[in-house]
Amino acid sequence: MSGIERWRGLARPSRLLAAGLVTLGAAGIALAADAAVSEGQVRALLKARLPKTVIGSVDCATIGGLCEVVAGDNLFYVDVGARYLVIGRVYDMETRQDITAARLLEMNPVMLVGAAARANSVAGAGEMPDGQSAAMPAQAERQVAAAASRTLSLAGLPKDGAIVWGNPAGETVTVFTDFRCGYCRALAQVLREMNVRVVERPISVLGSRDIADRVYCAKDREAALHAVYAGETLKPAPACNTSGLDANEAFATRNDMRGTPVIVRRDGAMLEGYRPRAFLEQWLKGAKS
Repeated sequence: MSGIERWRGLARPSRLLAAGLVTLGAAGIALAADAAVSEGQVRALLKARLPKTVIGSVDCATIGGLCEVVAGDNLFYVDVGARYLVIGRVYDMETRQDITAARLLEMNPVMLVGAAARANSVAGAGEMPDGQSAAMPAQAERQVAAAASRTLSLAGLPKDGAIVWGNPAGETVTVFTDFRCGYCRALAQVLREMNVRVVERPISVLGSRDIADRVYCAKDREAALHAVYAGETLKPAPACNTSGLDANEAFATRNDMRGTPVIVRRDGAMLEGYRPRAFLEQWLKGAKS
C-alpha cells in the first residue's frame, strides 16, 4: 500500500470521528435542555411541597441523579421527582472533591473562617484566642511548642507554580492554599499585616484549579491573588504555561495534603491549618539557621 493510500485509510475514520463529535455535541445540547426542563419541574414541585421555603436556585445538571437546591443560606439535594430530600455532603470519589463544601464556600466564602477570623482579630488586639495576653512571650512560646513537629522538604518543587508576594526583604514563608478556602483568605490577610515574603503555591482541594489558572496567568499575579481573596471574579487571562501548578498538585498528592492552608517555614518546619498572627510571629522566630 502506498503512503497516499495509507493516508486515505486514516482519513476515513477521521470523518467518522467528526460525525461522532457532532452527534455528541447534539446529545450534549439535548441533555442541557433536559436538565432545564427538570429544574423547572423540580422548582414547581418544591413550591407545592415546601410552600414556605423561598427557593433561590435549582441545578439538576451538575450531579447525576440529584438536583442541588439553594434556599437562602441553605443547601440541600432532591431527586428529579422532588420526592426525596437529602441533607448532607456529596463527595466525588473520582476527583476526590467534596462538592458540597466547595459549593458552600462559593455561596459564602467567609462561612468557614468563623472562629479563625475571630482569633485573628483578638490576636491583633493583643490577646491569644484563649483570652490570654499575646504580650506574654512564655504563653505564646508554649503554644508554639505544643504544635505538631512535622517537616516538609520543598526541594522537589520547581520555581514555577509559585505566586510570590509581600515584602521581598521579609522572612520567607511558603503556603499551600486553595482559593476557595476561607481559612486561606484569613491567613493571607494575617501574612500581609506581618510584612513577610510569601511564596504561595495554589492546590485544588476544593475544585479551584480554574481560579488558580486565572490568577497564575494574570499580568499582576499578586493583585489577582488578593482580588480573588476579596471575593472578586477574575476575567479569563490569556493562556500561559501552568505546568508549575501541575507540579504543586503532584507534590501535594505525594505528601498527602488533604486540606489547606499548609504553612512551611524556611527550615522546613510545617503547620497544617490557620494560625493567628501572635502564634506565627513566635513560630517564625524559631526557624533554624
